Amino acid sequence: MAMEYSHRYRAYPTDEVAERLEYQLDVHRQLYNHIRWDYTNSPEDEKPSEYDQNNKLPEWKRKWPIFSKLHSKAAQATVARFHWNLSNLSKKKEKGYKVGRLKRQTPRDYRSVTYNQSGFDLDEKRGCDRFAYVRFSKIGWVKIRYSRAIPDRATMKEVTFKKERTGEWFVSFGLETDDADLPEKPDVDSLDTSNSVGIDLSILNYIHTSDGKTVDWLDLEDEYERLRREQRKLTRKEYGSRNYEKQRRKVATVKRYIRRKVLDYQHKLTTWLVREYDAVFVEDLNVAGMLQADENARNKHDAAWRQFITLLEYKGNLYGTHVVQVEARGTTKECAKCGVETEKPLWVRKHSCPSCGFETDRDANASINVLKRGFAELGMGWPEDTPVETVTATDTTDFRTVSASHVVETGSLPS
Repeated sequence: MAMEYSHRYRAYPTDEVAERLEYQLDVHRQLYNHIRWDYTNSPEDEKPSEYDQNNKLPEWKRKWPIFSKLHSKAAQATVARFHWNLSNLSKKKEKGYKVGRLKRQTPRDYRSVTYNQSGFDLDEKRGCDRFAYVRFSKIGWVKIRYSRAIPDRATMKEVTFKKERTGEWFVSFGLETDDADLPEKPDVDSLDTSNSVGIDLSILNYIHTSDGKTVDWLDLEDEYERLRREQRKLTRKEYGSRNYEKQRRKVATVKRYIRRKVLDYQHKLTTWLVREYDAVFVEDLNVAGMLQADENARNKHDAAWRQFITLLEYKGNLYGTHVVQVEARGTTKECAKCGVETEKPLWVRKHSCPSCGFETDRDANASINVLKRGFAELGMGWPEDTPVETVTATDTTDFRTVSASHVVETGSLPS
Protein backbone atom coordinates (compact mmCIF):
# COMPACT_ATOMS: atom_id res chain seq x y z
CA MET A 1 0.00 0.00 0.00
CA ALA A 2 1.07 3.58 -0.59
CA MET A 3 -0.20 7.01 0.36
CA GLU A 4 -0.90 9.48 -2.45
CA TYR A 5 -0.80 13.23 -1.91
CA SER A 6 0.31 16.39 -3.68
CA HIS A 7 2.48 19.48 -3.23
CA ARG A 8 1.39 22.70 -4.94
CA TYR A 9 3.62 25.65 -5.86
CA ARG A 10 3.12 29.10 -7.35
CA ALA A 11 4.72 29.33 -10.80
CA TYR A 12 6.32 32.34 -12.50
CA PRO A 13 6.73 31.56 -16.22
CA THR A 14 8.36 34.07 -18.53
CA ASP A 15 6.10 35.67 -21.15
CA GLU A 16 7.47 33.32 -23.81
CA VAL A 17 6.94 30.21 -21.66
CA ALA A 18 3.50 31.43 -20.54
CA GLU A 19 2.51 31.69 -24.21
CA ARG A 20 3.56 28.04 -24.73
CA LEU A 21 1.64 26.98 -21.62
CA GLU A 22 -1.47 28.71 -22.96
CA TYR A 23 -1.03 27.01 -26.34
CA GLN A 24 -0.64 23.54 -24.82
CA LEU A 25 -3.63 24.19 -22.60
CA ASP A 26 -5.78 25.07 -25.60
CA VAL A 27 -4.66 22.06 -27.68
CA HIS A 28 -5.37 19.72 -24.76
CA ARG A 29 -8.81 21.31 -24.48
CA GLN A 30 -9.42 20.58 -28.16
CA LEU A 31 -8.26 17.00 -27.64
CA TYR A 32 -10.60 16.61 -24.65
CA ASN A 33 -13.53 17.87 -26.73
CA HIS A 34 -12.61 15.48 -29.55
CA ILE A 35 -12.45 12.56 -27.07
CA ARG A 36 -15.92 13.58 -25.88
CA TRP A 37 -17.19 13.83 -29.49
CA ASP A 38 -15.76 10.40 -30.35
CA TYR A 39 -17.38 8.84 -27.28
CA THR A 40 -20.76 10.57 -27.72
CA ASN A 41 -21.05 9.64 -31.39
CA SER A 42 -20.18 5.98 -30.89
CA PRO A 43 -23.07 3.45 -30.79
CA GLU A 44 -24.51 2.85 -27.31
CA ASP A 45 -23.35 -0.75 -27.29
CA GLU A 46 -19.86 0.11 -28.59
CA LYS A 47 -18.75 3.01 -26.41
CA PRO A 48 -14.93 3.22 -26.49
CA SER A 49 -13.01 2.58 -23.27
CA GLU A 50 -10.03 4.61 -22.08
CA TYR A 51 -7.80 1.89 -23.54
CA ASP A 52 -9.58 2.11 -26.92
CA GLN A 53 -9.20 5.87 -27.14
CA ASN A 54 -5.55 5.74 -26.12
CA ASN A 55 -5.02 3.42 -29.09
CA LYS A 56 -6.72 5.98 -31.35
CA LEU A 57 -4.27 8.76 -30.41
CA PRO A 58 -1.62 7.89 -33.07
CA GLU A 59 -4.31 7.91 -35.77
CA TRP A 60 -5.71 11.24 -34.54
CA LYS A 61 -2.22 12.74 -34.56
CA ARG A 62 -1.75 11.74 -38.20
CA LYS A 63 -5.18 13.04 -39.19
CA TRP A 64 -4.98 16.27 -37.18
CA PRO A 65 -1.32 17.42 -36.93
CA ILE A 66 -2.15 19.84 -34.12
CA PHE A 67 -2.47 16.87 -31.75
CA SER A 68 1.07 15.76 -32.62
CA LYS A 69 2.33 18.84 -30.77
CA LEU A 70 1.30 17.18 -27.46
CA HIS A 71 3.51 14.95 -25.35
CA SER A 72 2.24 11.37 -25.58
CA LYS A 73 1.87 10.82 -21.80
CA ALA A 74 0.13 14.18 -21.37
CA ALA A 75 -2.30 13.26 -24.16
CA GLN A 76 -3.03 9.93 -22.45
CA ALA A 77 -3.65 11.81 -19.20
CA THR A 78 -6.25 13.94 -21.01
CA VAL A 79 -7.99 10.74 -22.19
CA ALA A 80 -7.89 9.48 -18.58
CA ARG A 81 -9.34 12.79 -17.41
CA PHE A 82 -12.39 12.40 -19.65
CA HIS A 83 -13.06 8.84 -18.48
CA TRP A 84 -12.52 9.82 -14.83
CA ASN A 85 -15.16 12.55 -15.24
CA LEU A 86 -17.41 10.03 -16.95
CA SER A 87 -16.99 7.57 -14.07
CA ASN A 88 -17.84 10.27 -11.50
CA LEU A 89 -20.96 11.13 -13.46
CA SER A 90 -22.05 7.48 -13.42
CA LYS A 91 -21.47 7.21 -9.67
CA LYS A 92 -23.64 10.26 -9.03
CA LYS A 93 -26.36 8.82 -11.23
CA GLU A 94 -26.26 5.54 -9.28
CA LYS A 95 -26.74 7.51 -6.05
CA GLY A 96 -29.92 9.09 -7.39
CA TYR A 97 -28.58 12.47 -8.50
CA LYS A 98 -30.04 14.02 -11.64
CA VAL A 99 -27.10 14.30 -14.02
CA GLY A 100 -26.78 15.20 -17.68
CA ARG A 101 -23.86 14.60 -20.01
CA LEU A 102 -20.32 15.85 -19.88
CA LYS A 103 -20.21 19.29 -21.45
CA ARG A 104 -17.92 20.60 -24.14
CA GLN A 105 -15.03 22.45 -22.51
CA THR A 106 -14.57 26.16 -23.20
CA PRO A 107 -11.23 27.99 -22.73
CA ARG A 108 -12.59 29.42 -19.50
CA ASP A 109 -13.44 25.94 -18.14
CA TYR A 110 -10.36 23.98 -19.17
CA ARG A 111 -7.46 25.28 -17.11
CA SER A 112 -5.00 22.45 -16.35
CA VAL A 113 -2.81 19.83 -18.04
CA THR A 114 -1.23 16.76 -16.43
CA TYR A 115 2.02 15.03 -17.41
CA ASN A 116 1.87 11.45 -16.20
CA GLN A 117 5.04 9.43 -15.47
CA SER A 118 7.27 11.25 -17.98
CA GLY A 119 7.69 14.48 -19.92
CA PHE A 120 8.79 16.55 -16.92
CA ASP A 121 11.89 17.22 -14.79
CA LEU A 122 12.46 19.03 -11.50
CA ASP A 123 15.72 20.94 -11.00
CA GLU A 124 16.03 21.95 -7.35
CA LYS A 125 19.59 23.27 -7.71
CA ARG A 126 18.99 25.58 -10.65
CA GLY A 127 16.99 28.03 -8.56
CA CYS A 128 18.03 30.05 -5.52
CA ASP A 129 16.32 31.75 -2.59
CA ARG A 130 13.63 29.06 -2.34
CA PHE A 131 13.00 28.87 -6.07
CA ALA A 132 13.30 25.83 -8.35
CA TYR A 133 12.55 24.99 -11.98
CA VAL A 134 10.27 22.46 -13.65
CA ARG A 135 10.73 21.44 -17.28
CA PHE A 136 7.70 20.40 -19.30
CA SER A 137 8.18 18.66 -22.63
CA LYS A 138 7.07 20.85 -25.57
CA ILE A 139 7.08 23.90 -23.27
CA GLY A 140 10.38 24.51 -21.45
CA TRP A 141 11.51 25.49 -17.96
CA VAL A 142 9.03 27.05 -15.52
CA LYS A 143 10.17 28.84 -12.38
CA ILE A 144 8.34 27.89 -9.17
CA ARG A 145 8.47 29.16 -5.58
CA TYR A 146 9.88 26.04 -3.92
CA SER A 147 8.31 26.66 -0.52
CA ARG A 148 8.83 23.06 0.65
CA ALA A 149 11.06 20.37 -0.75
CA ILE A 150 9.72 17.16 -2.22
CA PRO A 151 10.36 14.47 0.47
CA ASP A 152 13.23 12.11 -0.35
CA ARG A 153 10.99 9.11 0.34
CA ALA A 154 8.33 10.28 -2.14
CA THR A 155 7.97 9.08 -5.72
CA MET A 156 6.91 11.70 -8.24
CA LYS A 157 4.04 10.17 -10.24
CA GLU A 158 2.75 13.16 -12.20
CA VAL A 159 2.98 16.93 -12.56
CA THR A 160 0.13 19.31 -13.39
CA PHE A 161 0.28 22.94 -14.46
CA LYS A 162 -2.82 25.08 -13.99
CA LYS A 163 -3.90 28.61 -14.76
CA GLU A 164 -6.26 29.99 -12.12
CA ARG A 165 -9.12 32.32 -12.99
CA THR A 166 -7.02 35.09 -11.46
CA GLY A 167 -4.43 34.60 -14.20
CA GLU A 168 -1.87 33.06 -11.83
CA TRP A 169 -0.02 29.86 -12.70
CA PHE A 170 0.52 26.92 -10.35
CA VAL A 171 2.39 23.61 -10.58
CA SER A 172 1.29 20.54 -8.56
CA PHE A 173 3.30 17.37 -8.01
CA GLY A 174 1.41 14.12 -7.51
CA LEU A 175 3.45 12.15 -4.98
CA GLU A 176 3.36 8.63 -3.61
CA THR A 177 4.98 7.39 -0.40
CA ASP A 178 5.16 3.75 0.62
CA ASP A 179 3.43 2.96 3.91
CA ALA A 180 6.70 1.49 5.20
CA ASP A 181 8.22 4.99 5.12
CA LEU A 182 5.40 6.53 7.19
CA PRO A 183 5.29 6.73 11.00
CA GLU A 184 3.81 3.65 12.66
CA LYS A 185 0.42 4.18 14.24
CA PRO A 186 -0.01 3.40 17.98
CA ASP A 187 -1.20 -0.06 18.94
CA VAL A 188 -5.01 -0.17 19.14
CA ASP A 189 -4.85 -1.72 22.63
CA SER A 190 -3.10 1.42 23.91
CA LEU A 191 -6.01 3.71 22.99
CA ASP A 192 -8.33 5.07 25.66
CA THR A 193 -10.28 8.23 26.43
CA SER A 194 -7.13 10.09 27.48
CA ASN A 195 -5.39 9.85 24.09
CA SER A 196 -8.41 9.57 21.76
CA VAL A 197 -11.07 12.08 20.77
CA GLY A 198 -14.48 12.13 19.08
CA ILE A 199 -15.29 15.13 16.91
CA ASP A 200 -18.72 16.53 16.15
CA LEU A 201 -18.83 18.86 13.15
CA SER A 202 -21.53 21.25 14.21
CA ILE A 203 -23.33 24.39 13.11
CA LEU A 204 -22.72 26.79 16.01
CA ASN A 205 -19.05 25.78 16.35
CA TYR A 206 -16.77 24.41 13.68
CA ILE A 207 -15.89 21.37 15.79
CA HIS A 208 -16.84 20.11 19.24
CA THR A 209 -14.56 17.53 20.86
CA SER A 210 -15.43 14.80 23.35
CA ASP A 211 -12.89 16.12 25.87
CA GLY A 212 -14.57 19.49 26.21
CA LYS A 213 -13.10 21.81 23.58
CA THR A 214 -14.95 23.81 20.96
CA VAL A 215 -13.37 25.66 18.05
CA ASP A 216 -15.14 28.68 16.61
CA TRP A 217 -15.96 29.34 12.99
CA LEU A 218 -13.71 31.59 10.96
CA ASP A 219 -15.09 35.11 10.76
CA LEU A 220 -15.30 35.78 7.01
CA GLU A 221 -17.94 38.50 7.05
CA ASP A 222 -15.50 41.19 5.84
CA GLU A 223 -14.29 38.93 3.04
CA TYR A 224 -17.82 38.08 1.89
CA GLU A 225 -18.83 41.75 2.03
CA ARG A 226 -15.86 42.60 -0.20
CA LEU A 227 -16.88 39.78 -2.56
CA ARG A 228 -20.42 41.16 -2.79
CA ARG A 229 -19.05 44.64 -3.61
CA GLU A 230 -16.78 43.34 -6.35
CA GLN A 231 -19.59 41.21 -7.82
CA ARG A 232 -21.91 44.22 -7.93
CA LYS A 233 -19.23 46.14 -9.84
CA LEU A 234 -18.89 43.22 -12.26
CA THR A 235 -22.61 43.33 -13.13
CA ARG A 236 -22.18 46.94 -14.24
CA LYS A 237 -19.43 46.10 -16.75
CA GLU A 238 -20.09 45.24 -20.38
CA TYR A 239 -19.65 41.49 -20.82
CA GLY A 240 -16.53 40.66 -22.83
CA SER A 241 -14.99 44.11 -22.51
CA ARG A 242 -11.50 44.77 -21.15
CA ASN A 243 -12.98 46.34 -18.00
CA TYR A 244 -15.20 43.29 -17.53
CA GLU A 245 -12.19 40.97 -17.67
CA LYS A 246 -10.27 43.18 -15.24
CA GLN A 247 -13.18 43.18 -12.77
CA ARG A 248 -13.75 39.44 -13.24
CA ARG A 249 -10.19 38.82 -12.09
CA LYS A 250 -10.80 40.95 -9.00
CA VAL A 251 -13.81 38.79 -8.13
CA ALA A 252 -11.75 35.63 -8.70
CA THR A 253 -8.98 37.02 -6.48
CA VAL A 254 -11.38 37.57 -3.55
CA LYS A 255 -12.86 34.07 -3.99
CA ARG A 256 -9.38 32.59 -4.06
CA TYR A 257 -8.44 34.48 -0.88
CA ILE A 258 -11.48 33.04 0.92
CA ARG A 259 -10.69 29.49 -0.24
CA ARG A 260 -7.07 29.82 0.84
CA LYS A 261 -8.00 31.21 4.24
CA VAL A 262 -10.39 28.31 4.88
CA LEU A 263 -7.82 25.76 3.67
CA ASP A 264 -5.08 27.29 5.82
CA TYR A 265 -7.40 27.16 8.82
CA GLN A 266 -8.24 23.51 8.18
CA HIS A 267 -4.58 22.57 7.73
CA LYS A 268 -3.67 24.07 11.10
CA LEU A 269 -6.67 22.56 12.88
CA THR A 270 -6.13 19.05 11.49
CA THR A 271 -2.40 19.20 12.25
CA TRP A 272 -3.16 20.06 15.86
CA LEU A 273 -5.64 17.18 16.17
CA VAL A 274 -3.31 14.48 14.83
CA ARG A 275 -0.41 15.75 16.95
CA GLU A 276 -2.51 15.98 20.10
CA TYR A 277 -4.21 12.56 19.94
CA ASP A 278 -3.33 8.98 19.02
CA ALA A 279 -6.81 8.41 17.57
CA VAL A 280 -9.30 10.87 16.07
CA PHE A 281 -12.86 9.74 15.31
CA VAL A 282 -15.10 11.81 13.07
CA GLU A 283 -18.59 11.46 11.59
CA ASP A 284 -18.98 10.19 8.04
CA LEU A 285 -21.34 13.00 7.15
CA ASN A 286 -23.93 13.43 4.45
CA VAL A 287 -22.48 16.87 3.81
CA ALA A 288 -24.72 17.69 0.86
CA GLY A 289 -27.86 16.80 2.85
CA MET A 290 -26.76 18.88 5.84
CA LEU A 291 -26.14 21.99 3.76
CA GLN A 292 -29.39 21.76 1.79
CA ALA A 293 -31.46 22.58 4.87
CA ASP A 294 -32.50 26.23 5.06
CA GLU A 295 -31.46 26.56 8.68
CA ASN A 296 -27.90 25.53 7.76
CA ALA A 297 -27.43 28.19 5.09
CA ARG A 298 -25.00 30.15 7.28
CA ASN A 299 -21.37 29.36 6.44
CA LYS A 300 -22.31 26.99 3.62
CA HIS A 301 -19.36 27.98 1.49
CA ASP A 302 -16.70 28.06 4.18
CA ALA A 303 -17.72 24.88 6.00
CA ALA A 304 -15.94 22.54 3.56
CA TRP A 305 -16.43 19.59 5.92
CA ARG A 306 -15.62 16.95 3.32
CA GLN A 307 -12.34 18.75 2.64
CA PHE A 308 -11.70 18.87 6.39
CA ILE A 309 -12.23 15.09 6.75
CA THR A 310 -10.00 14.38 3.74
CA LEU A 311 -7.23 16.53 5.22
CA LEU A 312 -7.65 14.82 8.59
CA GLU A 313 -7.18 11.37 7.04
CA TYR A 314 -4.14 12.56 5.09
CA LYS A 315 -2.55 14.08 8.21
CA GLY A 316 -3.32 10.93 10.20
CA ASN A 317 -1.20 8.87 7.79
CA LEU A 318 1.52 11.52 7.76
CA TYR A 319 1.82 11.77 11.56
CA GLY A 320 0.96 8.19 12.56
CA THR A 321 -2.50 8.80 14.04
CA HIS A 322 -5.60 6.63 13.70
CA VAL A 323 -8.32 8.59 11.88
CA VAL A 324 -11.59 6.69 11.65
CA GLN A 325 -14.94 7.75 10.16
CA VAL A 326 -17.99 6.43 11.96
CA GLU A 327 -21.71 6.24 11.20
CA ALA A 328 -23.17 9.69 11.80
CA ARG A 329 -26.84 8.73 11.98
CA GLY A 330 -28.25 9.08 15.49
CA THR A 331 -25.21 10.58 17.22
CA THR A 332 -27.25 13.64 18.24
CA LYS A 333 -30.42 11.79 19.25
CA GLU A 334 -28.78 8.95 21.16
CA CYS A 335 -27.94 9.51 24.84
CA ALA A 336 -24.20 9.00 25.34
CA LYS A 337 -24.81 7.51 28.79
CA CYS A 338 -27.71 5.09 28.38
CA GLY A 339 -28.31 4.91 24.61
CA VAL A 340 -31.96 6.01 24.62
CA GLU A 341 -32.86 8.11 21.56
CA THR A 342 -34.63 11.45 21.91
CA GLU A 343 -35.84 13.66 19.07
CA LYS A 344 -34.15 17.10 19.04
CA PRO A 345 -35.04 19.93 16.65
CA LEU A 346 -32.02 21.94 15.53
CA TRP A 347 -32.90 24.84 17.85
CA VAL A 348 -32.66 22.59 20.94
CA ARG A 349 -29.03 22.98 21.97
CA LYS A 350 -29.11 20.93 25.18
CA HIS A 351 -29.25 17.17 25.59
CA SER A 352 -31.48 16.10 28.46
CA CYS A 353 -32.18 12.37 28.62
CA PRO A 354 -35.69 11.51 29.90
CA SER A 355 -34.49 8.01 30.81
CA CYS A 356 -31.30 8.46 32.85
CA GLY A 357 -31.32 12.22 33.43
CA PHE A 358 -27.93 12.83 31.79
CA GLU A 359 -27.62 16.47 30.69
CA THR A 360 -24.98 18.14 28.57
CA ASP A 361 -24.55 20.24 25.46
CA ARG A 362 -26.16 18.78 22.35
CA ASP A 363 -22.86 18.70 20.40
CA ALA A 364 -20.93 17.36 23.41
CA ASN A 365 -23.32 14.41 23.58
CA ALA A 366 -22.81 13.76 19.85
CA SER A 367 -19.01 13.93 20.15
CA ILE A 368 -19.03 11.32 22.96
CA ASN A 369 -21.16 9.04 20.80
CA VAL A 370 -18.65 9.50 17.97
CA LEU A 371 -15.86 8.51 20.38
CA LYS A 372 -17.76 5.39 21.50
CA ARG A 373 -18.51 4.37 17.91
CA GLY A 374 -14.86 4.92 17.03
CA PHE A 375 -13.76 2.47 19.70
CA ALA A 376 -16.34 -0.03 18.41
CA GLU A 377 -15.11 0.46 14.83
CA LEU A 378 -11.61 -0.52 15.96
CA GLY A 379 -12.98 -3.58 17.74
CA MET A 380 -12.65 -2.09 21.22
CA GLY A 381 -15.27 -1.77 23.91
CA TRP A 382 -16.10 1.38 25.85
CA PRO A 383 -13.79 1.43 28.93
CA GLU A 384 -15.83 0.13 31.88
CA ASP A 385 -14.08 2.42 34.35
CA THR A 386 -14.72 5.56 32.26
CA PRO A 387 -18.17 6.97 32.99
CA VAL A 388 -19.48 9.49 30.47
CA GLU A 389 -19.35 12.34 32.97
CA THR A 390 -15.54 12.16 33.18
CA VAL A 391 -15.10 12.28 29.41
CA THR A 392 -16.58 15.74 29.11
CA ALA A 393 -18.13 18.36 31.34
CA THR A 394 -21.89 18.08 31.82
CA ASP A 395 -22.25 21.83 32.28
CA THR A 396 -21.93 23.64 28.95
CA THR A 397 -20.25 26.61 30.61
CA ASP A 398 -17.24 24.38 31.35
CA PHE A 399 -16.43 23.79 27.71
CA ARG A 400 -13.25 25.41 26.61
CA THR A 401 -13.78 27.56 23.53
CA VAL A 402 -10.86 28.22 21.20
CA SER A 403 -11.29 31.11 18.80
CA ALA A 404 -10.73 30.60 15.10
CA SER A 405 -8.45 33.63 15.03
CA HIS A 406 -6.13 31.88 17.49
CA VAL A 407 -5.86 28.91 15.15
CA VAL A 408 -5.05 31.16 12.18
CA GLU A 409 -2.58 33.39 14.04
CA THR A 410 -0.56 30.72 15.86
CA GLY A 411 -1.02 27.67 13.68
CA SER A 412 -1.79 25.46 16.69
CA LEU A 413 -4.14 25.16 19.62
CA PRO A 414 -3.08 25.29 23.27
CA SER A 415 -3.03 21.99 25.08
